[in-house]
Amino acid sequence: MSILAVRESDHAVGSPERPATLMERIKKPLPNAQTLRAYRVKIALFLFGVVLVVSGLSVIYQGVVALARLNVVESDRDRWQQPAEVIQALGLREGAVVADLGCGVGYFALKLAKVVGTQGRVLPVDVRRVPLLFLWTRAWRRQLHNIEVVQGDPDDPRLPAGVLDAVLVVNTYHELIHPKSILACLYRSLISGGRLVIVDRGPGSGGRDSREVEARHHELPLSMVEEEIRQAGFEIIRQQNRFTEEPGHGPWWLLVARKP
Repeated sequence: MSILAVRESDHAVGSPERPATLMERIKKPLPNAQTLRAYRVKIALFLFGVVLVVSGLSVIYQGVVALARLNVVESDRDRWQQPAEVIQALGLREGAVVADLGCGVGYFALKLAKVVGTQGRVLPVDVRRVPLLFLWTRAWRRQLHNIEVVQGDPDDPRLPAGVLDAVLVVNTYHELIHPKSILACLYRSLISGGRLVIVDRGPGSGGRDSREVEARHHELPLSMVEEEIRQAGFEIIRQQNRFTEEPGHGPWWLLVARKP
């Protein structure tokens, strides 16, 4: 073998690989349909995740704003609702068990939790989930572990039988679709001597319409409720036709009854 042949052989073995030309790159096979589909799925999942994160942050922000606004609204409500008198009418003691029917976001439930103490229980009831979620969040932030939210039905508050010392119903009685069923459930849930306190908006005029008509105006006359309470077996121990007055909305009445 000649020296030239040996050198050419050595050059071929030791030389680096030649870079691909532009035409050779273009000629490379394209990804198949399955690979493209996998890419599309990954991109779609990524975008979906981004949307979820942004939506979640938006919901959290709106929730924080709503909670801050609630404190302002409830502070204004304190000026006319007379919550201390309402709670006093319940006759609660430390360690008592009390239900708040139609609790909403917890205006009274949060106050009741402090009254009954850590040994007591507050059972806020509402048929709507969102207000109960807000209430649970507010109770958690305030470290009120004696609040146990209950989602009730229009005809059954789903409260335990024979354990309640008192039931509070504020700005809710006029909304009841099945008042007889609800009162029967409350009667069963209360202990003997347990109190039922109802506070609601009275009619602006002196006339009296049917229950359905009055309820559509978000008001009920005290006399109508008094009849229903007696028919349910309760004893009325106090009633006040003009208990308080909400600015721009007229008078509210108060009724206190007990289970014999």
